[in-house]
Formats: sequence, C-alpha cells, structure tokens
Amino acid sequence: MAGSAIVIGAGAVGAAAAWSLAREGADVLLLEAFERGHDRGSSHGATRIFRHGYAEADYVELSVRAMQGWKHLERVSGRKLFDGTGAVDHGDLAMLKAIAQAQDAADLPYEWLTSSEATGRWPGLRFEEHVLFSPGGGRLLADTAVDALLDAAEAAGAELHFGVRVTAIEEARNGAGVTVTASDGTHTADRVIVAAGSWTPALAGPYLQAHGAILPPVTVTEEQPAHFPLLAGAADDASLWPSFVHYPTDEERPSAYGLLTPGEGVKVGFHGSGPVVDPDDRDRTIDPERLRHLQDYVARWVPGVDASRPTGISCLYDSTEQEDFVLDRVGPVVVATGFSGHGFKFGPAVGDILARLALHGEPAAPRFQLTVASPDVAGPAQL
Repeated sequence: MAGSAIVIGAGAVGAAAAWSLAREGADVLLLEAFERGHDRGSSHGATRIFRHGYAEADYVELSVRAMQGWKHLERVSGRKLFDGTGAVDHGDLAMLKAIAQAQDAADLPYEWLTSSEATGRWPGLRFEEHVLFSPGGGRLLADTAVDALLDAAEAAGAELHFGVRVTAIEEARNGAGVTVTASDGTHTADRVIVAAGSWTPALAGPYLQAHGAILPPVTVTEEQPAHFPLLAGAADDASLWPSFVHYPTDEERPSAYGLLTPGEGVKVGFHGSGPVVDPDDRDRTIDPERLRHLQDYVARWVPGVDASRPTGISCLYDSTEQEDFVLDRVGPVVVATGFSGHGFKFGPAVGDILARLALHGEPAAPRFQLTVASPDVAGPAQL
C-alpha cells in the first residue's frame, strides 16, 4: 500500500509531485494557500524557458528526464505544452564549453555559431562572439502546463484544496505520520511533501531543525523581468525567437535570459538580481530604476523589440547560494526548495523524485541532499 500523502503547494513542483504520488496509488491531498493558478509565487505566467544548457551532468540528465515527463503529460492531457524553438547560450566561452561538454556526455545535439551567423539566423537578437545553439530547447506554456499537472493529479485520484494555508507541520500525536495545521483545520497523513515555493523555508524549517537537519540558507528575492513588444513588422514566429541565456564576458554584469511569449512580446530579465523580500509582504511595484537598466540591456541586445514600452512583471526566486535545489527527506517529511529561478522546466522529473523519496525513500542526487547535524537523529531519506 502506498499510504497517504499531503502535498503543500500547487505550483509546478507541488502539482507534479501530487500527480506522481497519485499515479503510484497514494491517497493524496494537495493544499494550496491561494486560488488555483494564482500569480503570487514562482509558477505563474504564460511561458518558461526549457533548456538542456547546463554545465553539470546531473542537471542535464534531469532536463532529459523532465522533457520525457512533459511529453507524457502532453499525451495524457491532450494539450500542447512545449514549443521547440531551440535555445541559445552566448557570451562567456568557458561557460559555453562546459555546457557543450555536458551535452556531449548526454548525447544531446548542439551547434557552434559566430555572432554574425547567429544574428543572420535570428535578426531580433544580438550576440557576443561565441554562440551555442541547442535544438532541443524551447519554451513551456507555463500556465497551461501547471493546469494540466493539476488536472492529471486529480484524474489520478488526488484531492485538491485551494485557499487553504498551512501554518505548522509536526509529528502526529500517536507517532505515526505527520499532522499539518491549516486554515481549515488539521490534516494527518503518512508523509508530507512541502513544495510551497518561497514559503517553504519558513514552513518546513522548524520541523527540519527539530530533527537535526540543516537547511542551507534560502534567500527569497523579488525579480523584475518585463515583456517588450515586437517592433512593427517583426514576425511573431517561434523559429525567429529561440529561448536565450546571455553570460556576459563583462563579469560586472548579471546574466540575462529571454524568450518570446506569444501575444505579449519578448520576456527579458536579469537572473537573480532582485532585492530580498518577505513573500507575504511585497507590494509588487515595478522599480523604475531597475526597469531602466533592463531597458538599456534590451535596447542593445534585443533590437527586434521596442525597449521603450516594457510591461514589468513581479515574481519570486527562492535561491540557495550555489543555486542548487534541495530535494530531500527527514523522517516522513520531504522538502523541496531552492529552485533559484530555474526549477520550472524540471517539474515532472522533480515531482517523480519527490514521490519516490516520500514513498520509497529513494534519495535524490547528492547535490540536492540536506546535511544532518546529529548522527543520533534519523537522516534524510530514512524510512
């Protein structure tokens, strides 16, 4: 018997975990603090980048596994979730070589281009000297994807509750399982997965600390990308707008990313450069100075859009120092945090990892594991 599980959080990761748990036969209750499809966290919006472009083999392997999951979800849901626009990395040569090496190890195709060759292929963009194109990348239709994950979880038997905020997690009084205290009362299950985005550290931290596990520092920041409309006459054509990541050779400049969002223009943002915030206390006002810096970048590097007409976006990052995820288990509680602005693409793969942690104690890769402070305390992934 798979037993019962509570999933906290209905973003991409929580929804994927609920789907994976339900498919394995678990009795699943998903609790989300806000309404379905809300825009207060990290999973909202029409599009997200999908790319295999990582220098670390375990992330590349995870991206391959995730793409298999997204394709499976497309078949199950009957919805289009992915556009294969390809993905471009450009700038710092050492980083690009590391990405190429990791893709070689995974037998993934890529192509080296000069900046002039890349500009000739994608005239709406400008590039530094070295350019790496990965045809397996593209964009995920994010809102549709989360909705499809939730529908698939429900179809597999999960029970979804929205507008229910969890405030505490503790061992059940009889010592069997976990009890969560929520705005609608208490719920008890054999195991709990905390996948509440920027709210996860505060929610799971007390339980982890009490059980000797050290959660690495997770910094919550408010990021401010923006959509920029295409210039008059520019084609809203996926083949002309690959997803892109720019690693500037000027080390003083933050890395930047972008992709075309159909009907909204090209979304461009600086990676992980926003101010630290409380996820429950941010006014989401667009900072004009930060927006001006982004407009200056766009005017130089994305000439196919109107840099003077941005539509700013407020979103949250929950970041670890090395930008590595935390996917681990302490007793019956599984924690998922530290997605550092690049977690959405991995949704189905991370959901599977969390489900297998919860149901079978199968550990994630060492990169994603917690540190246990005391050898006398039950450690991660221990049943």
